Amino acid sequence: MSDNAPRLTPMYRQYLEIKKEYPDALLFYRMGDFYELFFEDAETAARELQLALTSRSRDEGGVPMCGVPWHAAESYISQLVEKGFKIAVCDQVEDPKQAKGLVKRAVTRVVTGGTVLEDANLEAKAHTYLGAFLWDEAAGAGAFAWLDVSTGAWTGLQSPHKEELRQWVLKMAPRELLVPDKDEVPLSFTSTPGIQVVRLPARSHFELPQAKERVLAAQHVQEAAALGLEKSPQLMQACGALIAYLESMQKQDPAQLAPFRPLEKGRYLILDEVTERNLELFSRLDGKRGAGTLWAVMDHTCTPMGGRLLEERMRCPWRRLDPILRTQEAVEFFLARKDIRKALREALKNVYDMERLSTRIALNRCQPRDFAALRESLRALPAVRDALLLPEKGRFSTEDERRGETLPEALRLIVKKWVGMEDIAALLTRALKDDLPPQITEGGLFRPGYNAELDELLDLAEHGESRLQELLGEEQQKNSMPKLKLGYNHVFGYYFELSRAQQTSPIPEYFQRRQSLVNSDRFTTPALQELEEKMLTAAERRKSLEYRLYQELRATVAESRPRLAESASALARLDFWQGLAHAAEKNGWTKPELCEGQHLSIHQGRHPAVEAVVGRSAFIPNDLVMDEKRRLILITGPNMAGKSTVLRQTALIVLMAQMGSFVPASEARIGLVDRIFSRVGASDNLAQGQSTFMVEMMETARILRQAGRRSLVILDEIGRGTSTFDGLALAWAVVEELSRRAGGSIRTLFATHYHELTGLAQTLPGVCNMNIAIREWNGDIVFLRRLIPGPADKSYGIEVARLAGVPASVVQRARDILAQLEAARGKARVAKLETAILPGLQPRPVPPATAPAPVHEDHPLLDALRALNPDAMTPMDALKLLSDWKALWGSPSQ
Repeated sequence: MSDNAPRLTPMYRQYLEIKKEYPDALLFYRMGDFYELFFEDAETAARELQLALTSRSRDEGGVPMCGVPWHAAESYISQLVEKGFKIAVCDQVEDPKQAKGLVKRAVTRVVTGGTVLEDANLEAKAHTYLGAFLWDEAAGAGAFAWLDVSTGAWTGLQSPHKEELRQWVLKMAPRELLVPDKDEVPLSFTSTPGIQVVRLPARSHFELPQAKERVLAAQHVQEAAALGLEKSPQLMQACGALIAYLESMQKQDPAQLAPFRPLEKGRYLILDEVTERNLELFSRLDGKRGAGTLWAVMDHTCTPMGGRLLEERMRCPWRRLDPILRTQEAVEFFLARKDIRKALREALKNVYDMERLSTRIALNRCQPRDFAALRESLRALPAVRDALLLPEKGRFSTEDERRGETLPEALRLIVKKWVGMEDIAALLTRALKDDLPPQITEGGLFRPGYNAELDELLDLAEHGESRLQELLGEEQQKNSMPKLKLGYNHVFGYYFELSRAQQTSPIPEYFQRRQSLVNSDRFTTPALQELEEKMLTAAERRKSLEYRLYQELRATVAESRPRLAESASALARLDFWQGLAHAAEKNGWTKPELCEGQHLSIHQGRHPAVEAVVGRSAFIPNDLVMDEKRRLILITGPNMAGKSTVLRQTALIVLMAQMGSFVPASEARIGLVDRIFSRVGASDNLAQGQSTFMVEMMETARILRQAGRRSLVILDEIGRGTSTFDGLALAWAVVEELSRRAGGSIRTLFATHYHELTGLAQTLPGVCNMNIAIREWNGDIVFLRRLIPGPADKSYGIEVARLAGVPASVVQRARDILAQLEAARGKARVAKLETAILPGLQPRPVPPATAPAPVHEDHPLLDALRALNPDAMTPMDALKLLSDWKALWGSPSQ
């Protein structure tokens, strides 16, 4: 295109000059009442939006073009953003009536997946993040910061562990992830659906001095210590990159940013992205949302703000007792006071997304109906406060009850610091009509009486003719001219006409003759000229005045954004608490007891999501106790028996308890957990070249490296992706490692098919056996789904295969082969191997004392074992070494 630029019209040259600055964006170029796209952008937009592709003629041939009406552009932009495109919106930045030559145009904003503000591209009850990731190899540290542009909430963390930062990136899953252009980006970032990696120049976006200057200016502070960033240079750089990118996209200072607070990991129970996925918190293992997820069961919030707070707590439950107990107290109150909860829910239903509304208003990205939604939300605030102060028996017993002093601490604090926003609610009610148009340019925004000048202009526009008739009547009466007429033509405009026959008295001096006809004269007066001028310019003046009044109103509301944010935060917490109470009542959940110890006992525990799908009557609850003698529980039983359900429900009950929620159990006593790890199910990651077994081992390695004294670990079927003895050896080694790590204090549920492992309960302290009960009846097996002490008696795998519909011939052949294998186990070599290696079996016979002790030459394997340093090996190193040893010494002859 640049080769042809000299031969292009001025309009095309302007278009291409602007496009050159945004080569990676689709340029929406404003022309009159349309946004037009040209050249390759037009072809792309026409294809993606199913628009008609036309052309604009010029000497070299037709230029591809397509367009959308400016008033409907947001819906088209939203569609393109959802498809992953970046949109540069180019507007006219001067009045076409005053322009000399080509109207000046400039890009006024750039819309991307991580910076969208419009509801069409946002989930109401979920955050949409813009993230920035940085790793400084020289410093051995890095940072990850993330920002919800639609609400202004942002945070981040700095760490010397790259893997930890990687996990946080995948956990928060920002729509756009900003990275320095020369840095190597982990493959998991680029291959994860939903994350778009954006490479930016390191010097302009990530360099520390400029980043620090941007962050301090945006937060209106003088020192980094005010933000907790004085010792976190990499985090400061990541925050600076977010602001630089935001400014370049929005073309203005980021006025919506809330105060930055670094993430305090010690405050929260940490769940990595693997655990979130395995526990099916927000989506099922098949990637779909809805029934079968914890979110579907727990979300009974009435507002978008409450829903997003629920999402935050599900991702990061509390780790400390104080906030958990305060939340429990509020939930218990709402559960007991159904009348207050009902009134509160009714009031909250009239509250819109105040956080996102105030952000759009602050950034001047709002439409009239945003103000209408904010007005309705503010009008609902008195009803919300009144609901909290409902008397229990129709009247208040004491003055303390009237003031809310008897409420739980968390609710009492909200009532005490209530931000009612009465002034803004009154302003919006007084200023704006009830039914507002979708666009400001359509007019009809303000109520009569709000502005006297506007009232006059509206009156002129709507009642100009009657005003003219009033003026005519005044002149007729004042000058005794009953035959005076009013007329209009395109040359003279409005005029008074009086026939010569009626001119019996002198014409007033202020009557100015405009035209003389054969039988009459036409006059104008200063009053008529003034009224005519007002009428002719009323429409334009009204439009201009309404826009100015609208911007003044917007600025007034924008100044109140901190108070709006505070009020929205209070509403979110109230909605979150009442939603937990509503879920507890609906599902029959009970209040758990939490403590600082490491005890974990659950009586009649249930899986909340599974129970919601199958019904409470069809779900079999289970008991589970973990204490000093039962730190690691080996759970055996066949597939379909319910092992995975027990594992997941235990983790979910702990997670829910530390959110402050009630839990699906008749009783629960839970020692606080700092991390939950899960290794459940089978999956691969072909995009990163990882097989199912590799993924399994990587997840296991993460657990073994990161699990600590207060962690809860759930492991399901370790070692299934390789040969039997490899898998058994790995599973066995993992059990041993978890039983001894952190002084044997890691609480672990380990489901397995390897019955040989059940013997470890006899040799390892803190290890015990449980199984999912199975009964055989008339040749069939019945799943009792009851967790009971002791190991399973056998695997029942062939019976499960039969139930699954495997042909009878295959099932019978499998039974025959199993009989042969079980017979082979009794042979000497197998017996010798099992006696030597597997715990819980009969020990080797000891030679008689009188017999000479046999002399053995050390096997090379023993030398290799003695030289081994397990602490310096990774799980993959161990796996490779194990495979090498098997190749060297695994055959019968060796």
